[in-house]
Amino acid sequence: MKPARAISKNIAKNPEVSPDKSPETMPETPPVPETLDDLLKALAELVHTAPPAIGKLAAWALENPQDMAFHSVRTLAAKAEVNANTVFRLSVALGFSGFEPCREAFQAAFRKDDATYGLRAQRLHAGDGAQLPEQIKDAAHRNLDALFSTQHLGQIAQAVDLMLSARTIYCVGVRSCFALAHYLAYSGHMALENFAPPLTQSGSIADAIIGCGAEDLVVVISFAHYSLEVVRAHEIATARGARLIAITDSYTAPIARGADVVFDVPMEGPQSLPSLGAAFALTEALVGEMIIRSDSAAARIADYERQLLDFGVYI
Repeated sequence: MKPARAISKNIAKNPEVSPDKSPETMPETPPVPETLDDLLKALAELVHTAPPAIGKLAAWALENPQDMAFHSVRTLAAKAEVNANTVFRLSVALGFSGFEPCREAFQAAFRKDDATYGLRAQRLHAGDGAQLPEQIKDAAHRNLDALFSTQHLGQIAQAVDLMLSARTIYCVGVRSCFALAHYLAYSGHMALENFAPPLTQSGSIADAIIGCGAEDLVVVISFAHYSLEVVRAHEIATARGARLIAITDSYTAPIARGADVVFDVPMEGPQSLPSLGAAFALTEALVGEMIIRSDSAAARIADYERQLLDFGVYI
């Protein structure tokens, strides 16, 4: 039998060896996720269901999936401020035999997934610049045609029903989605009094929606890579029993879980970031439909505009 010191040294040399579980006693692992959507969905599930240490690392990995593809166990542990064994345990919880297969799966997913900004930028750089405007125009037309399909038109009507009946509507989006959330909240607040003012700071999101309830509606907006602040806002809204509309890129997105309406927005295009053109058109359609169905919205917008002019906001 090996002495305890020898066992400890073996674990230190090989962080994929769990000190508290032998291979014979490891629990049955779930199916191995393959696509980036699958991996992100699995991470989001672990945030809710895994032991605290693994859940914390899963939340970090959900926000930094590219680091899972390109770093060693020890580097990941240092960046996420966990120990190396937690990295191994997260890999096993995701369905892999150890960290190396897990890292390879993230690498393969990024290689074939358009959500990787760096790869999109590389393709853009290697392409023909003279054709770029035409490519963007063609992709925008396809995105808009897909957005205003019969299915999405029905979802728009359903979403507007929820928005008109809500006591308060909160719009949550950060980073590239901040402009979408801000525009929806600003234009909506101009027309209808049940829109909360735009949330301008990430730290204010939780403060603003912590008191929401069953009469309120939270619109969460995020695309891969899914922002942790928006995922947390989704969790708060769900816990508080609020209604949810998710504007995202996949029905498997973490913010789609349990949402009353999910818009899987088409984002095709050669740009370095997925195109937001169709998503902006969606926000315009939602506010426009609300104005059509509201008896007071037009007068409220006129009054709002008049006050801005009276106070010299515009030149």
